[in-house]
Amino acid sequence: MYIEVEHSRDHAGLGIVETEHFTFGFPPDTLLLESGERLGPITIAYETYGSPNRDKSNVVLICHAFSGDAHATGFHRGHHKPGWWNNMIGPGKAFDTNRYFVICSNVLGGCKGSTGSSSINPRTNRPYGLDFPIISIKDMVNAQRHLIDHLGIDVLLSVAGGSMGGMQVLEWMAAYPERILSAVPIATSAGHSPQQIAFGEAGRQAIMADPDWKSGDYYGGPLPLRGLAVARMIGHVTYMSDKSMNEKFGRQVKSGGRADKFSSDFEVEEYLKDRGESFCKRFDANTYLYLTKAMDYFDLAREKPLHEVFRDITAKVLVIAFKSDWLYPAYQCQQIVKACKLAGVDVTYCEIGSSYGHDAFLLESEDETLLVEHFLNRVSYENEIC
Repeated sequence: MYIEVEHSRDHAGLGIVETEHFTFGFPPDTLLLESGERLGPITIAYETYGSPNRDKSNVVLICHAFSGDAHATGFHRGHHKPGWWNNMIGPGKAFDTNRYFVICSNVLGGCKGSTGSSSINPRTNRPYGLDFPIISIKDMVNAQRHLIDHLGIDVLLSVAGGSMGGMQVLEWMAAYPERILSAVPIATSAGHSPQQIAFGEAGRQAIMADPDWKSGDYYGGPLPLRGLAVARMIGHVTYMSDKSMNEKFGRQVKSGGRADKFSSDFEVEEYLKDRGESFCKRFDANTYLYLTKAMDYFDLAREKPLHEVFRDITAKVLVIAFKSDWLYPAYQCQQIVKACKLAGVDVTYCEIGSSYGHDAFLLESEDETLLVEHFLNRVSYENEIC
């Protein structure tokens, strides 16, 4: 998920930032994917904020949610909207760039600068489309690990993220426990429930039912915008709560009367249409299919109990959930906490009483800042990070 927040001025931010690119996996050293296929070359788009200290021991990796990207904070030149977590990353903020060197990359499979289904396939010189291999959360993290190696970083002070970003945090905990000192998974799950899979499938079917989708081979022609907009509308309903929708819209009806029998009469209907249309301007339909499928397949407890997966973790963990989040209910975060405790992991659990639903992890910056600041201060102090 992703929320666009407009700010006329960034009073305590980073100002203008730029996206960089790192390419690896040139044949024959392609990346082995969890599916068994190989992919390369791979480009990863990323941004950095702040400065590394002398021994690069102050590095924090931020993992973005489903429709996010590498642009986590600050402004791109000529744009009036800041990065997706601008209220949490910057000087004096939760992830204080006066103290920490913060990295955020667009995931493998994304459509904002990293290699994905909309990228050019070097074998055909055309967009991959459905020739792009199925990718997983593990593949995304493996690609991030290549970026971290490229930047000369041995150990991350922390890795943090919400929703799909939280899944990446959990994968870092499972796959590379020796390379992280702390982790902050927020509003996430160690494996999708049937309901969560059902919502993902409804969105995918909306896209594939659009006649312009053309089995994923729509590049260069009309885009499947109607299907993608409906998919986003379905998703956006799950990001809010019943209370937040009632407070924001109630049963307000648009002025001007009905245009036809099934026009969008209610304010909430018009809002969802607007969200769907604006999403189409910045996202790719095939990317939607690939990333939602990656989330659905994610299951850390697939081969052994979750506490066994976390057995080797020495990192400190802060798990944050939100009471009104019905897309990723608090009980799923509690399952992560229980598994950590059974594994002997130093874990802290905080549940914030927000009414915003799943959107809360992007909106409740005041409470999250207090939690994250205290947590990172503790981790930094115990590891003597200045």
